[in-house]
Amino acid sequence: MLAKQIHTEDYLSGSPLQQREDTRSRRVFLLSPANASGVRARMLFNPHAQFELAKRLNHLGVPLGELYSFISGLYFRGKLAYATRFANPYKGIAGVHIITAGAGLLLPDFHITLAELQRISATAVDARNHEYRQPLDRDAQRLRDLLDTETEVVLLGSIATPKYIEPLLEVFGERLVFPKEFVGRGDMSRGGLLLRCCAEGLPLEYVPVRGAIRHGKRPPKLSLRHTKARRQHK
Repeated sequence: MLAKQIHTEDYLSGSPLQQREDTRSRRVFLLSPANASGVRARMLFNPHAQFELAKRLNHLGVPLGELYSFISGLYFRGKLAYATRFANPYKGIAGVHIITAGAGLLLPDFHITLAELQRISATAVDARNHEYRQPLDRDAQRLRDLLDTETEVVLLGSIATPKYIEPLLEVFGERLVFPKEFVGRGDMSRGGLLLRCCAEGLPLEYVPVRGAIRHGKRPPKLSLRHTKARRQHK
């Protein structure tokens, strides 16, 4: 078992940036997990690994956001930076939540050890898998109950398969949205796009997941001219 599961009080925390009150639309973000079967994850699973992150993971644990950023690289770094930059929940509610394979929703600063990473990563991310769905359904419902009806829930993750959208639509319904510009882009392209948005201070356009076109041709790369035009439009 994880040393600490997500409870209601875990949602009642957030950075000063996330807690500020203003007139912008209220949004919280759900980030899809890093793939723990890749090369970087195998480096962490090596019991003889001596680099600094692996040592911390084996002893005191590592914040989940930092861990997934190492495993996934550009894509997760982009998601985490973007969500942290543009989350705008009501005061007292955390704006960024990470979907995990076997532990529901966890906050980016939740510390996880190697044994815990191995356990939750062994669970198949499949909408039909009870070990994945039960904790995700539980935590998504808890989050929903804390949000007002106008707060959007933005999914930064795969929209082409039911593994995320099926369980999340059941809980959040029409409030579940995703960035329109994700359609047709690969992971690296999405990561770069999100980091660029952070640098420019310009969020993407969101559309409801239900009924949206979730497959499409790969869009052209963003040019400098397109970026300037987008900034002027905003």
